[in-house]
Amino acid sequence: MIPYTAPVRDINFLLGELFEHASLDLPAFSETSPDLIEAVLDEAARLTEEVWAPLNASGDREGCRLEGDQVITPSGFPDAYQAYVEGGWNGIGVAEEWGGQGLPEVVASAVQEMLHGANMALGLCPMLTAGAIEALSQHGSDELKSRYLEKLVSGEWTGTMNLTESQAGSDLSQVRTRAAPGEDHYLLSGQKIYITWGEHDAAENIIHFVLARTPDAPEGNKGISLFLVPKFLVNEDGSLGERNDVVCASIEHKLGINGSPTCTLSFGEKGGAVGYLVGEQGRGLNHMFTMMNEARHKVGLEGVGVAERASQQALAYAQERMQGRSSKARGGVPCAIADHFDVRRMLLSMRARTDALRALALYCAAQMDQARHDEDAAIRKAAQARVDILIPVVKAFSTDQAVEITSLGIQVHGGMGYVEETGAAQLLRDVRIAPIYEGTNGIQALDLAGRKLQRDGGEALNALLEDMGETARQLQGGVKLRPLGDSLTLGISDLQAAMKQVLEQGRDDTQGPDAVQAYATPFLSLAGHVLCAWQMGHAALVAQAALDAGSNDQAFYRAKLAGADFVLRHWLPIGRAQRAVIEAGTQSLGEFGVHV
Repeated sequence: MIPYTAPVRDINFLLGELFEHASLDLPAFSETSPDLIEAVLDEAARLTEEVWAPLNASGDREGCRLEGDQVITPSGFPDAYQAYVEGGWNGIGVAEEWGGQGLPEVVASAVQEMLHGANMALGLCPMLTAGAIEALSQHGSDELKSRYLEKLVSGEWTGTMNLTESQAGSDLSQVRTRAAPGEDHYLLSGQKIYITWGEHDAAENIIHFVLARTPDAPEGNKGISLFLVPKFLVNEDGSLGERNDVVCASIEHKLGINGSPTCTLSFGEKGGAVGYLVGEQGRGLNHMFTMMNEARHKVGLEGVGVAERASQQALAYAQERMQGRSSKARGGVPCAIADHFDVRRMLLSMRARTDALRALALYCAAQMDQARHDEDAAIRKAAQARVDILIPVVKAFSTDQAVEITSLGIQVHGGMGYVEETGAAQLLRDVRIAPIYEGTNGIQALDLAGRKLQRDGGEALNALLEDMGETARQLQGGVKLRPLGDSLTLGISDLQAAMKQVLEQGRDDTQGPDAVQAYATPFLSLAGHVLCAWQMGHAALVAQAALDAGSNDQAFYRAKLAGADFVLRHWLPIGRAQRAVIEAGTQSLGEFGVHV
């Protein structure tokens, strides 16, 4: 497998040149400098390249094993995780009041991408802990925070999400795990499946966040509460006590991410697992969504990270693999496959799409900073509305694209990509889960078209469209980039028309629900293409200005222009075709239902 190189230069381009370090203008980050951010990214690159990435292939081959009720992770994984903890990486985006370093979310998200690009299976562990920290800091009692938050922030303890049961997948109203009240705690009984890093040997304690019902809870979503259930009970002085009544009953044998233990957890086999209510009784789903929104954004970054690694690997292989001759116009000499224009097409498609997805995901993270820390309440509200629109797109569109990009990476390798020897196949196997977990991508599409869009009548998306329109006008203002501006304008028009149709259908009480379901995925795809094209249009403006100013990094900025041209003039038209899909209506889907 080709060694992984963290994309520090590309990330610095986004944070410094595209976003102009906007997060640093917020009072919460007044003491954070661009130099500090660059130093943090450089150190993250060192960890991911030298410690995490070399374990990616070996972890896949070795996998995890269950010995009794103890999961043994692949060789080197516990040490690599401890290196991450000792470096203070787990708390870089957490507020200082909770023991974190208080850096902007956009920086923490950039580091997350590197972790997943280096080793997605290992990266899942701290990703879920980040969600646990968010849920506990927002909804936990002072007592729970004082006992559990510091160790979660440091990474000494890890966190999990326990939602799914055999009869309750996406429909969490069917959750049956029970929580019987005691004097100062609850006793939980039941079973949860597909629990990522639910049991492992990389940390001394695991803090499970579990959805369950109290005995008198009503049926449906309103009867679900959220509980904190530690693997080991924690004494008042913070030391670890006895093992709690929660065990790993089995681990899954999966298509990919074999270094990540996916567990079935049994609660209460010996009388009841001690758990503590988090937040309000009956509002467990609301509180759990604090974790899930955090996780959904980071799953999108998983897709970006793995796509980045696939792009690097495909390019390196194509530059080394000698096959055929160049065209007569270019000498007709023996050449590497990277010299063939069809291979260049694939390589540019991988690179340009990865850059666009990264820009959108980090832009969303920058908006999170605004929503959390701006002094103006109106600005915070508008930024949060924008985040709400972007998260389902980042999660679903990035992961769908990552599957396509890693598959294209195999195509570049030819037959060598289809065998495990090169490592290209592992990247596709690993990232294939990302469109499925944390809410399938179909659910993300329904969230966007059926919930977020209908909730505010398209107000938040309209505000985004206005910003996109301004970028298009700037592109059209100069001769060199005018074709990119024209293409972006067409994409904006298509998205506006599609939004209008989806909103109208959503107001139809008879056919509306079916129509929105039918349109949701094409609508999200269209939105993802246009939003990514917008970011790449902005990148083109910055790159062209740098070239016009005589930058010494000519090759870098020319590459950015080539990527922007591909996204706006080759890839965006594919996304724009989704408008025709939406306009086609639902007749064929209805007829299909009659005949199956």
